[in-house]
Amino acid sequence: MLDAAPFLPAAAGVGYKPQHFADILAGAGPVKWLEIHAENYMGDGGRPIAQLRHLSEQFAISVHGVGLSIGGEGPLDADHLARLKHLVGWLNPASFSEHLAWSTHDSHFYNDLLPLPYTDATLARVCDHINQVQDTIGRRMLLENPSSYLAFAESSWSEPEFLTEITRRTGCGLLLDVNNVFVSATNLDFSPQGYIDAFAQDQVGEIHLGGHDEDEDDHGKPLLIDSHGAEVVDPVWALLDYTLAKSGPKPVLVEWDTDVPDWPVLAAEATRAATALERVPA
Repeated sequence: MLDAAPFLPAAAGVGYKPQHFADILAGAGPVKWLEIHAENYMGDGGRPIAQLRHLSEQFAISVHGVGLSIGGEGPLDADHLARLKHLVGWLNPASFSEHLAWSTHDSHFYNDLLPLPYTDATLARVCDHINQVQDTIGRRMLLENPSSYLAFAESSWSEPEFLTEITRRTGCGLLLDVNNVFVSATNLDFSPQGYIDAFAQDQVGEIHLGGHDEDEDDHGKPLLIDSHGAEVVDPVWALLDYTLAKSGPKPVLVEWDTDVPDWPVLAAEATRAATALERVPA
């Protein structure tokens, strides 16, 4: 097992982008921790690693994976897992998380996080993969709820039940993406508050927020796309308040991965997250 990881504070964090490096060092404002995408830091050196080493001396770091394909039918990629182990080993982050999704099939890699049916067979496969990841990196991981655009007729578990059972079988924790809940609830016509009520709040180690794009499906109904390319909308902030009232203070991250704004815009979103946390009794 690795040494104890740094503490991830119940405070506002942001997804780190290299163009914000100097701004963060000059004055991070409400931002108390940073999150990186693992796949951007699996090299052996260079400016990205040097910047990350410097930031890790001042901020708790959360590592967020996007390429393990936890829900894929095939085995996990051994080389990818080895690179992840190396990153986690030298960085010793406060948290590691991945998605309840798949992105590989045979030798093909898809640049997207694709959904899976919630059946006993996929449950067993996901749990096996999570156990392999946790055994390899020597620590507990968090699993993130997806944003959904369709539902599978063969699913025999609800998503909150499926995630709760995964935590029971593997000992992993959960990453609750509130924007994903709102996107899925709008697209699939269910209550986002009801989803939060059913979610295993005691297993949540991190909360995510992000922006989404608005569109329409072929029948003229609202269709939301999880884009991480805009400000968080007011209904998602309201859902965060609803969630924190149930969970208590948690680390809250603002994600902004496309059309990344200048630092003051992202810092303002982090300030709004910090304000939401201030309203929650400790």
